[in-house]
Amino acid sequence: MNGHRLRTALLHLMLSAVALITLTPLAWMVAAAFMQPGEANSLPPHVLPRDPTLGNFATLFTRLDMARAFLNSALVAVLATVMSVFINSLAGYAFAKLPFPGREGLFRRLAMALVVPAQVGMLPLFLLLRELGLVNTYAGVLIPYLASIYGIFLIRQYALGVSDELLDAARIDGAGELRIFALIVLPIIRPILATLAAFTFLSAWNDFMWPLIVLSDGDMYTLPVALANLMGEHVQDGELMMAGAMLTIVPALIVFLVFQRFFVRGITAGSVKG
Repeated sequence: MNGHRLRTALLHLMLSAVALITLTPLAWMVAAAFMQPGEANSLPPHVLPRDPTLGNFATLFTRLDMARAFLNSALVAVLATVMSVFINSLAGYAFAKLPFPGREGLFRRLAMALVVPAQVGMLPLFLLLRELGLVNTYAGVLIPYLASIYGIFLIRQYALGVSDELLDAARIDGAGELRIFALIVLPIIRPILATLAAFTFLSAWNDFMWPLIVLSDGDMYTLPVALANLMGEHVQDGELMMAGAMLTIVPALIVFLVFQRFFVRGITAGSVKG
């Protein structure tokens, strides 16, 4: 018993040390965001701001107009989340419960594409969007998020657990497929929808590569792209960079904290079905 307690205490001590090491850069970023200009580069480095200020955030929102980039990111992330959940839930449910010719073969081919890196498809997608006239538009930024193989796979695996008898009973009562989906299926698969929504929002909010490729108008830049440009112009302003980084992280952190209970429940349930 004493040996077990000792092992448990050592494990907790080790995990606490790892957590402390992992969180140290994040904590310093938050501290540096409130430091006076030049204080983050001082030697020896300051752990906490000596004279905390909100001036760096004021500079971001006034002189550097980061509010526009923040709103662009919020618009893209929210629209991507709503449309992704809507489209992927319909597709995932169809693959799970609606019989149609070639369903299993088509799903296997889609699942095989999961191993292909997303970067491989960026050039063909960009050329296609250019032909459609969607380069440098919000629609062009949103298109990769509308339907994802991973999202369809996630919903399909969870929807397999919905009772066939329940769906058949609704059909016998005269309910149409859309009504069954809206009134019966959606409430049951709500945990996995919340998981997919959280994943999609975080992915769209933090995405840097695709908005950088498809957008050329500075007024349409999302926050990561605008922050990268800011680093090129103000590379010496470490406190300003940390304030911008904090501005990028806080919404994503809030979304994660709100949806974190759905993460484990949704992924665990989806992984053991089918």
